[in-house]
Amino acid sequence: MGALALGAGAAASLWSVGASAQTPIRFTLDWRFEGPSALFLMALEKGYFKGEGLDVTIDTGNGSREAIPRVASGTYDMGFGDVNSLVRFRDENPTVDVKAIAMIYDRPPFSIVGRKSRGISSEVSSLRGKKFGAPAADAAYAQWPIFKAVNKIDEKEWNMRFENVGFPVREPMLAQGEVDAVFGFANSSYINVKSRNVPENDIVVMLMSDYGVELYGNVVMVNPKFMAEKPEAVRGFLRALVKGVRDVVANPAAATDLVIKRNDVARRDVELERLKMTLDQNVVTPWVKENGFGGIDKARFERAIDQIGLTFTYKNRPKTEDIFTDAFLPPAAERKVQ
Repeated sequence: MGALALGAGAAASLWSVGASAQTPIRFTLDWRFEGPSALFLMALEKGYFKGEGLDVTIDTGNGSREAIPRVASGTYDMGFGDVNSLVRFRDENPTVDVKAIAMIYDRPPFSIVGRKSRGISSEVSSLRGKKFGAPAADAAYAQWPIFKAVNKIDEKEWNMRFENVGFPVREPMLAQGEVDAVFGFANSSYINVKSRNVPENDIVVMLMSDYGVELYGNVVMVNPKFMAEKPEAVRGFLRALVKGVRDVVANPAAATDLVIKRNDVARRDVELERLKMTLDQNVVTPWVKENGFGGIDKARFERAIDQIGLTFTYKNRPKTEDIFTDAFLPPAAERKVQ
């Protein structure tokens, strides 16, 4: 009996030590708890983060550009945000070494979403003379100067009008015909407009990546102080994340339930469609199937840096390794997803 009690006491002591050894990580999403957030919630729900000795809290965000200063300031240890905005941020703040450590959106969801009934088609020329809802903080709108340059668009000559609108009213304005098109993530704006009873055949999605824009999308980024002081925690986070992403790919319906659990005003059918669209268009791309989740093609990333430079004057043009490191990722064989 004494031995059993001693064993139980030792086990309790070990559990206490293990629990106290959990490294806290404050993580910010780019947006609300919607379909794509399941990519992170799964690892939390399944205990994969805890299995790596991490106590992870996940908070909602206010846009994929806003996540960057949150992480840079140390308010959050890690976050999910737009890598192209990170390139610009680092050039403007050269002493802040925020790094991207895992590519989540191999193909970015940056898009112009319009309506056929408002004269928008898949042709770039259909944008002439149109009115756009363009949130100032939106990462898709931030790429408009590149889209313009690549497609040789002159806003004045084309008589284009842009209205700075808030995120909450962007899709309602398009649904009500107050604007002809909006800038946004395809997996957000398309789904939101459709959910407002706009016929599917009236919605046009112009993915910028189909029109010569070679940029990447959202990444996991890490605060430099946290990266330097807790490298094993960063590695553990990514190991857990990869496991969670695999589970999401295998069962998007179950993953959507994790979103609904945290967002009681969300509609399950809408968020499931949003998640599937994100997986198909942005996450599980042909390149990712061949090379593994989380990494990048360095030659393409260099071209993306060049494209950013078409409309942004670098103080010091960065190299790929200044922005992105794969040093914390698991081996490629362990990052395969299908």
